[in-house]
Amino acid sequence: MSANWPEQIFQELQELNIKQVAYVPDAGHSALIVQCQASPDMRAVSLTTEEEGIAMLAGGWLAGECGVMLMQSSGVGNCINMLSLNHECRIPMFALVTMRGEWGEFNPWQVPMGKSTQEALESAGVYVYRADSAEEVAPTVRAAGQMAFNTRRAVAVLIGQRLIGTKNFNK
Repeated sequence: MSANWPEQIFQELQELNIKQVAYVPDAGHSALIVQCQASPDMRAVSLTTEEEGIAMLAGGWLAGECGVMLMQSSGVGNCINMLSLNHECRIPMFALVTMRGEWGEFNPWQVPMGKSTQEALESAGVYVYRADSAEEVAPTVRAAGQMAFNTRRAVAVLIGQRLIGTKNFNK
């Protein structure tokens, strides 16, 4: 696990001129969330559920600001209906999704959504990129963000569990 990939993502978000950060608290994104909260140039908003972020980022876009949603793969299912807003109105949606239910998962409840995250997003019209190593993170986030904002499409980057590390609540 590379410790500096959240810093690489933060730098790419700054380059993409991200002003709004919608997130559901997540250990996989914790270092990135702290950086976004500390930035005077970003507004980080904790959500109660992921679909709130779709609406928040759409409103930000209509006000002239780019944003990103940080969430875990288990929250993707909460967004499916709301993603029709982005698809039908051609409002970009840029999401960074930490994966669960993959590499070394201990929690059986995470496995079903982990297995179907990419397919669920693609079925909802989202273009999906994936980063499974620290070297892939920065260029993947950059390319996905550019595609989202330049083409006004919904784009997500899946950050593999092998990269973020596995959890074990028994230790």
